[in-house]
Amino acid sequence: MKIKSPYLVKPHTKVRLAKISSSDDGGFKSEDAAKAVFATHRTQLADLQDVFYASQAKALLIVLQGMDTAGKDGTISHIFSGVNPQGCDVAAFKVPTPLESRHDFLWRVHAQVPPRGMIGIFNRSHYEDVLSPRVHKLISSDVANRRLEDINAFENFLADNDVLILKFYLHISRDEQTRRLQSRIDDKKKHWKLSDADIHERQFWPRYMDAYNDILSATSRKHAPWFVIPADNKWYRNLAISTIIVDLMQSLKLKFPEPTVDASAIKL
Repeated sequence: MKIKSPYLVKPHTKVRLAKISSSDDGGFKSEDAAKAVFATHRTQLADLQDVFYASQAKALLIVLQGMDTAGKDGTISHIFSGVNPQGCDVAAFKVPTPLESRHDFLWRVHAQVPPRGMIGIFNRSHYEDVLSPRVHKLISSDVANRRLEDINAFENFLADNDVLILKFYLHISRDEQTRRLQSRIDDKKKHWKLSDADIHERQFWPRYMDAYNDILSATSRKHAPWFVIPADNKWYRNLAISTIIVDLMQSLKLKFPEPTVDASAIKL
Protein backbone atom coordinates (compact mmCIF):
# COMPACT_ATOMS: atom_id res chain seq x y z
CA MET A 1 0.00 0.00 0.00
CA LYS A 2 1.78 3.10 -1.29
CA ILE A 3 0.39 6.41 -0.09
CA LYS A 4 2.10 9.76 -0.45
CA SER A 5 1.17 12.24 2.25
CA PRO A 6 3.09 14.84 4.28
CA TYR A 7 1.29 13.46 7.32
CA LEU A 8 2.40 9.85 6.92
CA VAL A 9 4.36 8.35 9.80
CA LYS A 10 7.05 6.36 8.06
CA PRO A 11 7.64 2.92 9.55
CA HIS A 12 10.23 2.69 12.33
CA THR A 13 10.53 6.47 12.76
CA LYS A 14 10.41 8.28 16.11
CA VAL A 15 7.35 10.49 16.51
CA ARG A 16 7.39 13.61 18.64
CA LEU A 17 3.99 15.24 18.52
CA ALA A 18 5.29 18.39 20.20
CA LYS A 19 7.34 19.05 17.07
CA ILE A 20 4.46 18.52 14.63
CA SER A 21 2.10 21.37 13.73
CA SER A 22 -1.52 20.90 14.74
CA SER A 23 -2.62 24.01 12.80
CA ASP A 24 -1.19 23.35 9.33
CA ASP A 25 -3.64 24.36 6.60
CA GLY A 26 -1.93 22.80 3.59
CA GLY A 27 -1.26 26.18 2.05
CA PHE A 28 -4.90 26.93 1.27
CA LYS A 29 -5.52 30.65 1.01
CA SER A 30 -9.06 30.40 2.30
CA GLU A 31 -11.41 28.01 4.04
CA ASP A 32 -13.82 28.27 1.12
CA ALA A 33 -11.15 27.07 -1.33
CA ALA A 34 -10.48 24.02 0.83
CA LYS A 35 -14.17 23.27 1.21
CA ALA A 36 -14.60 23.30 -2.56
CA VAL A 37 -11.95 20.60 -2.93
CA PHE A 38 -13.47 18.67 -0.06
CA ALA A 39 -16.88 18.71 -1.76
CA THR A 40 -15.26 17.06 -4.79
CA HIS A 41 -13.75 14.40 -2.54
CA ARG A 42 -17.13 13.52 -1.06
CA THR A 43 -18.58 13.04 -4.54
CA GLN A 44 -15.62 10.90 -5.55
CA LEU A 45 -15.87 8.84 -2.37
CA ALA A 46 -19.54 8.07 -3.01
CA ASP A 47 -18.72 6.82 -6.50
CA LEU A 48 -15.70 4.85 -5.33
CA GLN A 49 -17.72 3.21 -2.58
CA ASP A 50 -20.23 1.92 -5.12
CA VAL A 51 -17.64 -0.15 -6.95
CA PHE A 52 -15.86 -1.02 -3.68
CA TYR A 53 -19.08 -2.49 -2.28
CA ALA A 54 -19.98 -4.27 -5.51
CA SER A 55 -16.56 -5.85 -6.11
CA GLN A 56 -16.21 -7.28 -2.57
CA ALA A 57 -12.49 -7.64 -3.26
CA LYS A 58 -11.21 -5.65 -0.28
CA ALA A 59 -12.35 -4.30 3.07
CA LEU A 60 -11.32 -0.87 4.34
CA LEU A 61 -10.73 -0.24 8.05
CA ILE A 62 -10.36 3.38 9.13
CA VAL A 63 -9.07 3.98 12.66
CA LEU A 64 -9.64 7.36 14.32
CA GLN A 65 -7.76 8.27 17.48
CA GLY A 66 -7.24 11.58 19.25
CA MET A 67 -7.72 13.48 22.45
CA ASP A 68 -11.19 14.54 23.60
CA THR A 69 -12.69 17.17 21.22
CA ALA A 70 -10.19 16.27 18.47
CA GLY A 71 -13.11 15.72 16.10
CA LYS A 72 -13.58 12.01 15.61
CA ASP A 73 -17.37 12.31 15.40
CA GLY A 74 -17.14 15.36 13.14
CA THR A 75 -14.72 13.59 10.82
CA ILE A 76 -17.15 10.71 10.37
CA SER A 77 -20.22 12.87 9.80
CA HIS A 78 -18.54 15.22 7.33
CA ILE A 79 -16.51 12.79 5.23
CA PHE A 80 -18.96 9.91 5.06
CA SER A 81 -22.27 11.75 4.88
CA GLY A 82 -22.55 11.01 1.16
CA VAL A 83 -21.76 7.30 1.12
CA ASN A 84 -24.33 4.52 1.02
CA PRO A 85 -25.04 3.56 4.66
CA GLN A 86 -25.39 -0.13 3.78
CA GLY A 87 -21.71 -0.18 2.79
CA CYS A 88 -20.30 1.58 5.86
CA ASP A 89 -20.29 0.66 9.57
CA VAL A 90 -19.07 2.61 12.60
CA ALA A 91 -17.87 0.95 15.82
CA ALA A 92 -17.06 2.84 18.99
CA PHE A 93 -14.91 1.28 21.70
CA LYS A 94 -15.48 2.42 25.25
CA VAL A 95 -14.62 0.87 28.62
CA PRO A 96 -14.70 -2.92 28.18
CA THR A 97 -17.75 -4.70 29.55
CA PRO A 98 -17.25 -7.43 32.19
CA LEU A 99 -17.56 -10.07 29.46
CA GLU A 100 -15.08 -8.28 27.16
CA SER A 101 -12.62 -7.96 30.04
CA ARG A 102 -12.60 -11.73 30.46
CA HIS A 103 -11.35 -12.15 26.89
CA ASP A 104 -8.09 -11.06 25.28
CA PHE A 105 -8.12 -7.33 24.53
CA LEU A 106 -8.48 -7.84 20.77
CA TRP A 107 -11.49 -10.16 21.03
CA ARG A 108 -14.12 -7.42 20.85
CA VAL A 109 -12.18 -5.62 18.13
CA HIS A 110 -11.89 -8.52 15.72
CA ALA A 111 -15.66 -8.94 15.74
CA GLN A 112 -16.04 -5.40 14.37
CA VAL A 113 -13.54 -5.70 11.50
CA PRO A 114 -15.37 -5.01 8.22
CA PRO A 115 -15.97 -7.82 5.70
CA ARG A 116 -14.87 -7.44 2.07
CA GLY A 117 -16.84 -4.76 0.29
CA MET A 118 -17.43 -2.75 3.46
CA ILE A 119 -15.87 0.36 4.95
CA GLY A 120 -15.50 0.05 8.72
CA ILE A 121 -14.72 3.06 10.92
CA PHE A 122 -13.36 2.67 14.43
CA ASN A 123 -14.22 5.70 16.57
CA ARG A 124 -11.49 4.96 19.09
CA SER A 125 -10.08 1.50 18.69
CA HIS A 126 -7.90 -1.34 19.96
CA TYR A 127 -5.29 1.31 20.75
CA GLU A 128 -7.41 2.44 23.70
CA ASP A 129 -6.47 -0.81 25.45
CA VAL A 130 -2.87 0.39 25.48
CA LEU A 131 -3.43 4.12 25.82
CA SER A 132 -5.67 4.62 28.85
CA PRO A 133 -4.32 1.72 30.95
CA ARG A 134 -0.79 2.98 30.39
CA VAL A 135 -1.65 6.62 31.19
CA HIS A 136 -3.34 5.56 34.43
CA LYS A 137 -0.65 3.02 35.25
CA LEU A 138 -3.03 0.08 35.23
CA ILE A 139 -0.54 -1.93 33.16
CA SER A 140 3.24 -2.01 33.17
CA SER A 141 5.45 -0.77 30.34
CA ASP A 142 6.23 -4.39 29.49
CA VAL A 143 2.54 -5.22 29.11
CA ALA A 144 1.95 -2.09 27.04
CA ASN A 145 4.81 -2.99 24.71
CA ARG A 146 3.55 -6.57 24.36
CA ARG A 147 0.14 -5.27 23.42
CA LEU A 148 1.67 -3.08 20.73
CA GLU A 149 3.45 -6.13 19.35
CA ASP A 150 0.13 -8.01 19.42
CA ILE A 151 -1.52 -5.15 17.54
CA ASN A 152 1.17 -5.20 14.86
CA ALA A 153 0.65 -8.93 14.40
CA PHE A 154 -3.14 -8.50 14.38
CA GLU A 155 -3.05 -5.77 11.74
CA ASN A 156 -0.60 -7.77 9.66
CA PHE A 157 -3.04 -10.70 9.80
CA LEU A 158 -5.88 -8.44 8.66
CA ALA A 159 -3.80 -7.09 5.78
CA ASP A 160 -3.01 -10.65 4.70
CA ASN A 161 -6.77 -11.18 4.49
CA ASP A 162 -7.56 -8.25 2.20
CA VAL A 163 -8.28 -5.63 4.85
CA LEU A 164 -6.83 -2.23 3.96
CA ILE A 165 -5.99 -0.21 7.06
CA LEU A 166 -5.69 3.57 7.41
CA LYS A 167 -5.05 5.01 10.87
CA PHE A 168 -5.52 8.70 11.64
CA TYR A 169 -4.36 10.51 14.76
CA LEU A 170 -6.28 13.80 14.97
CA HIS A 171 -3.65 16.17 16.28
CA ILE A 172 -4.99 19.14 18.23
CA SER A 173 -3.16 21.47 20.59
CA ARG A 174 -4.10 21.75 24.22
CA ASP A 175 -5.09 25.38 23.63
CA GLU A 176 -7.51 24.31 20.91
CA GLN A 177 -8.97 21.66 23.19
CA THR A 178 -9.51 24.36 25.81
CA ARG A 179 -11.37 26.53 23.28
CA ARG A 180 -13.59 23.64 22.19
CA LEU A 181 -14.43 22.64 25.74
CA GLN A 182 -15.21 26.25 26.63
CA SER A 183 -17.51 26.42 23.61
CA ARG A 184 -19.41 23.42 24.95
CA ILE A 185 -19.66 25.05 28.37
CA ASP A 186 -20.92 28.35 26.90
CA ASP A 187 -23.52 26.81 24.57
CA LYS A 188 -26.43 25.08 26.35
CA LYS A 189 -27.15 23.07 23.20
CA LYS A 190 -23.70 21.49 23.54
CA HIS A 191 -23.93 20.60 27.23
CA TRP A 192 -24.91 17.04 26.34
CA LYS A 193 -21.42 16.60 24.88
CA LEU A 194 -19.74 17.38 28.20
CA SER A 195 -18.60 14.62 30.51
CA ASP A 196 -16.62 14.43 33.72
CA ALA A 197 -13.96 12.48 31.85
CA ASP A 198 -13.36 15.37 29.42
CA ILE A 199 -12.29 17.58 32.29
CA HIS A 200 -10.61 14.92 34.43
CA GLU A 201 -8.36 13.59 31.68
CA ARG A 202 -6.92 17.01 30.80
CA GLN A 203 -4.56 16.81 33.76
CA PHE A 204 -2.93 13.78 32.13
CA TRP A 205 -2.19 15.51 28.82
CA PRO A 206 1.61 15.03 29.04
CA ARG A 207 1.17 11.31 29.77
CA TYR A 208 -1.20 10.94 26.82
CA MET A 209 1.30 12.66 24.53
CA ASP A 210 4.07 10.33 25.69
CA ALA A 211 1.84 7.30 25.13
CA TYR A 212 0.78 8.45 21.68
CA ASN A 213 4.39 9.16 20.72
CA ASP A 214 5.23 5.53 21.49
CA ILE A 215 2.10 4.13 19.83
CA LEU A 216 2.63 6.05 16.60
CA SER A 217 6.33 5.19 16.52
CA ALA A 218 5.83 1.49 17.19
CA THR A 219 2.79 0.66 15.05
CA SER A 220 2.98 2.57 11.78
CA ARG A 221 3.65 -0.01 9.10
CA LYS A 222 3.46 -0.10 5.32
CA HIS A 223 0.30 -2.23 5.46
CA ALA A 224 -1.22 -0.22 8.36
CA PRO A 225 0.15 3.34 8.29
CA TRP A 226 -0.52 6.11 10.77
CA PHE A 227 -1.15 9.68 9.65
CA VAL A 228 -0.79 12.59 12.07
CA ILE A 229 -3.51 14.94 10.84
CA PRO A 230 -3.41 18.62 11.88
CA ALA A 231 -6.85 19.05 13.43
CA ASP A 232 -6.96 22.55 14.95
CA ASN A 233 -8.77 23.66 11.77
CA LYS A 234 -11.74 21.35 11.32
CA TRP A 235 -12.17 22.22 7.64
CA TYR A 236 -8.58 21.24 6.85
CA ARG A 237 -8.74 18.10 9.00
CA ASN A 238 -11.62 16.84 6.85
CA LEU A 239 -9.81 17.69 3.61
CA ALA A 240 -6.53 16.08 4.66
CA ILE A 241 -8.20 12.81 5.65
CA SER A 242 -10.51 12.65 2.63
CA THR A 243 -7.52 13.19 0.33
CA ILE A 244 -5.79 10.10 1.71
CA ILE A 245 -8.91 7.92 1.57
CA VAL A 246 -9.80 8.92 -1.99
CA ASP A 247 -6.22 8.45 -3.19
CA LEU A 248 -6.11 4.94 -1.74
CA MET A 249 -9.46 3.89 -3.17
CA GLN A 250 -8.60 5.27 -6.60
CA SER A 251 -5.31 3.38 -6.58
CA LEU A 252 -7.18 0.06 -6.22
CA LYS A 253 -8.60 0.41 -9.75
CA LEU A 254 -11.52 -1.82 -8.84
CA LYS A 255 -14.19 -2.72 -11.36
CA PHE A 256 -17.80 -3.76 -11.11
CA PRO A 257 -18.22 -7.54 -11.26
CA GLU A 258 -19.26 -9.19 -14.51
CA PRO A 259 -23.05 -9.38 -14.88
CA THR A 260 -24.71 -12.73 -14.30
CA VAL A 261 -27.46 -12.05 -16.84
CA ASP A 262 -27.59 -10.56 -20.34
CA ALA A 263 -29.47 -7.31 -19.77
CA SER A 264 -30.03 -6.85 -23.52
CA ALA A 265 -32.06 -10.06 -23.60
CA ILE A 266 -34.44 -9.03 -20.85
CA LYS A 267 -37.91 -7.91 -21.90
CA LEU A 268 -40.25 -6.48 -19.31
